[in-house]
Amino acid sequence: MQILAAPFFGVTGSYESIATTTVGAGGTNSITFSSIPSTYKHLQVRFSGNTSNGGNVFMQLNGDTGTNYTLHYITGNGAGAYSGNVLPSGGNDKIWLFGAYVGCTTQPTVGVADILDYTSTNKNTTVRCLSGNDANGTGEVMLASGVWLNTAAVTSVTVFRNTSATFSQYFTCALYGIRG
Repeated sequence: MQILAAPFFGVTGSYESIATTTVGAGGTNSITFSSIPSTYKHLQVRFSGNTSNGGNVFMQLNGDTGTNYTLHYITGNGAGAYSGNVLPSGGNDKIWLFGAYVGCTTQPTVGVADILDYTSTNKNTTVRCLSGNDANGTGEVMLASGVWLNTAAVTSVTVFRNTSATFSQYFTCALYGIRG
């Protein structure tokens, strides 16, 4: 009998750096990677650093700010586990990559998000993310998945914060292409 091993959370292949952004003094609310080449099978976004005003981190694709996203998540913070979903009928205009219930302004928030089959025009685009933070002993971990309800190929990715929050200086966000 042959047993096929399939990765639960990673994708296989060769990872190639496409772009990296490190936030400067004063912080920023969003980081956008645009003109993404269509030469890879999947994309991966990695983020790490401190944030202001708590820890929510979101993603939008191709600048789409409409209610065209769904998401599912499970998160745990040491005191309990929580799960949920948000459907487009509820007005979801983004994919949730990390959502801290506690402040994480002095300990880094980290995450890895895979954007699967980003060049396919035959199906909606799926994103999955594993993220977390320590928050000095009161942190949490989150596993989230989202779907962009659009069949266009992904050409830009924006990672952003709530309107009143920023990525702090030295926050780093990197985009990788994954060969199939």
